Amino acid sequence: MLKEFKEFALKGSVLDMAVGIIIGAAFSGIVNSLVTDIIMPPMGLFLGHDFSNLFIVLKEGAVPGKYASLADAKKAAAVTFNYGMFINAAVNFLVVSFAMFVLIKYIRRIWFHEAPAASAPPAVKECVYCFTKIPLKATRCPNCTSKLD
Repeated sequence: MLKEFKEFALKGSVLDMAVGIIIGAAFSGIVNSLVTDIIMPPMGLFLGHDFSNLFIVLKEGAVPGKYASLADAKKAAAVTFNYGMFINAAVNFLVVSFAMFVLIKYIRRIWFHEAPAASAPPAVKECVYCFTKIPLKATRCPNCTSKLD
């Protein structure tokens, strides 16, 4: 059983998958930064506030009152509905999905690019008098018996 596991674990596809997961985790960090630090601030500026601070207080915490930020609400142990964080996660997902779509499309174009097949010269031609298809080397049409050039 140990020998079979060793063969499975050392197959090229399993190692490739492990490398892909590690690169994917690193890519996820880059995309999280892109969404949090680059995309969301202009959107927040457009809307007038930061998305990560959009929340609804479901139950007051130890310190009742209006909370200026999600961090203040959490510090007061308030129960909150954090829909702004969900918006951040949804945008993050869309960016990752689009980036993976573009990456896979680009890789397929490079790796699976097939050269266009060379078109074979036509084996038949058309009679100019009766429009019947005839062999390319024919000098007379077998249908109308006209002499061809």
